[in-house]
Amino acid sequence: MDVGIGIPNSVRGTTGPQLLEWARRAEAAGFSSLGTIGRVAYPSYEELTVLAAAGAVTERIGLMSNILLAPTRSTAELAKHAATVHELTGRRLTLGVATGGRADDYALTGRDFGGRGRRFDEKLAELRRAFAGEPLADGSAPVVPDGAQPVPIVIGGSSDAAVRRMVEFGIGWKAGGVPPQMIAPFVERVRAAWRDAGRVESPRIVALNYFGLGDTEERSRGYLLDYYGFGEPEFTEMVGGGAHRSAQEVRDVVAAFAEAGVDELILDPTVGDPAQVDLLAAAALR
Repeated sequence: MDVGIGIPNSVRGTTGPQLLEWARRAEAAGFSSLGTIGRVAYPSYEELTVLAAAGAVTERIGLMSNILLAPTRSTAELAKHAATVHELTGRRLTLGVATGGRADDYALTGRDFGGRGRRFDEKLAELRRAFAGEPLADGSAPVVPDGAQPVPIVIGGSSDAAVRRMVEFGIGWKAGGVPPQMIAPFVERVRAAWRDAGRVESPRIVALNYFGLGDTEERSRGYLLDYYGFGEPEFTEMVGGGAHRSAQEVRDVVAAFAEAGVDELILDPTVGDPAQVDLLAAAALR
């Protein structure tokens, strides 16, 4: 199983220089990917911009939006932005997309929250056309650069619709920040749907979990409670207390996700200090 690391684009107080230093250290340490998380109605750095900057200071590490809320953006802008990042970074981008569950992310972008599922289906079909170099409207020109390669897409979500979208439009499936014992049934469900659809190559299964190493528990917990404060109290408390806070916890969770059949685990930070990269590498990669 590959082990990636999130970049703290949503951790409040993280600076631009810290994000770039984080990317450099992550590649030097040997992580498989750098992942962003993202919302609109939160004081975070925009995901694709961060990945473009990270790509400029690295050469090999994969780049993944983990997850970008696709229905909050126009297809033309998203396709152009993603294709640009993909080409500028040597085609290292994986576009992880889902709908999200916060109405304010949609209100701030003038999109309909209630119709996000239907719009997501339409957008995925439009992205396929855009990445194939086809116009998005009659009489218009293509929106992506000439010769740009399609950006691989990973679909997030646990509904039947999410699995259907993954089979039709994606290269794989992305799980949220839930424990490994909750992932295994979904992994088999995804792979069964893939086989039933006649897809030959294996789907890529990606999972996310949180970490905060060293003497950071108060800051780590505070960030998670703030970021997930929109949810039911029980869920928010589960996430807030769920970050891995010791090297042994990290090693145990890496082994558990590998046992569950995950192809890549991206461990997402809850503290923006780049020293966290080195602490995680010592725990997860050694």
